[in-house]
Amino acid sequence: MQKSYGRTLWACYLGFVTQAIAANFAPLLFLTFHYEFQISLGKIALISSVFFITQLIVDYLCVHFADKIGYRRCVVGSQLFSAIGLIGLAFLPVLLPDPFTGILLSTMICATGSGLTEVLCSPIVEACPFEHKEAAMSLLHSFYCWGSVAVILLSTLFFTTVGIEHWQWLSCLWAVIPLINIYNFAVCPIEQPVENGKEMPVAKLFKTSFFWLAVVLMVCSGASELAMSQWASAYTESALGFTKSVGDIAGPCLFAVMMGISRVIYGKYGEKLDLTKVMMGSGILCLFCYLLASLSRLPVFGLIGCILCGFSVGIMWPGTISLSAGRLPAGGTAMFAFLAMAGDLGGALGPGMIGVVTQQSDNNLQRGMLAGTIFPLILVITLILLNQLRVKESKKVKV
Repeated sequence: MQKSYGRTLWACYLGFVTQAIAANFAPLLFLTFHYEFQISLGKIALISSVFFITQLIVDYLCVHFADKIGYRRCVVGSQLFSAIGLIGLAFLPVLLPDPFTGILLSTMICATGSGLTEVLCSPIVEACPFEHKEAAMSLLHSFYCWGSVAVILLSTLFFTTVGIEHWQWLSCLWAVIPLINIYNFAVCPIEQPVENGKEMPVAKLFKTSFFWLAVVLMVCSGASELAMSQWASAYTESALGFTKSVGDIAGPCLFAVMMGISRVIYGKYGEKLDLTKVMMGSGILCLFCYLLASLSRLPVFGLIGCILCGFSVGIMWPGTISLSAGRLPAGGTAMFAFLAMAGDLGGALGPGMIGVVTQQSDNNLQRGMLAGTIFPLILVITLILLNQLRVKESKKVKV
């Protein structure tokens, strides 16, 4: 049975690679957009905000229409939107009177595909008849990391060899991956995580203590991950004086590699480990990494803190989804969508908070990082509460 769902698993893997392309390719071109189309940096800063806001809206809409339309149609649409967005990025800025409008429109289309992928791929894998679903979920999310690494390295190689002035060709080349994956999702077996009519009502979901603890975990996971990953390049450049190309590789690229490694390790050995304890240890390590990056006077130790942070946050997002799926098996699409929204909200809050504190501290990025320690700290406290809830419920069962 597992063998027949191999194509399903690989379709979801490529779906997460596509999501990584959609999220990471355009930011590599921010300065190119600035110089080529004479777009102010203030406007360019809106591109990431529009991406996350659109993704949040799609996450919310999935609660209402994903089950009605059907998982297959929605997930095929996720790949189609991603491909159209990437191809549109190559042509719309030139075809439309205002290049910035073309970039924003392409960003919104890409974010629509990314949001659908984020909500749907996890429950699709959860519904597959695999024995060790926590391990499968961790391995699935590792492909976002490998996709991010591939986008950074291969795009940098393309810009260096072919020339950054030909970036439109690369945008179209990246679109080939979701176009191929449309076929995979069209023919692979897809099961619903919960049978129609048996999903937990949203009102009941909101009354569950575990659900709200999981929401806090997702917010802090997203904030801890993206706050460090998005500022890693700037930190590497400012602390060690590297060029941007080297900074991108030494900062966010190695961060993504470490995050992917942690997810692969759990994917291989997860059935032998207690997921809650692994997440607790990872949360403590994440807190230590933030403190190391923010308090160390030696830049090299700060860089080590940035890179190790990728390893520490790797299990948090997929781990929370696995815990929620195991604890609330009838949560269905609504639960996965709300958790994705919480993660995206954290992804918007974390980098923004570090940026604001940094600016108010005379551009002292280490002080910004120190403020970011609030997220792994809350994460550890929430895991302690979650463990206490689990112990309390197990005692009730014994009684």
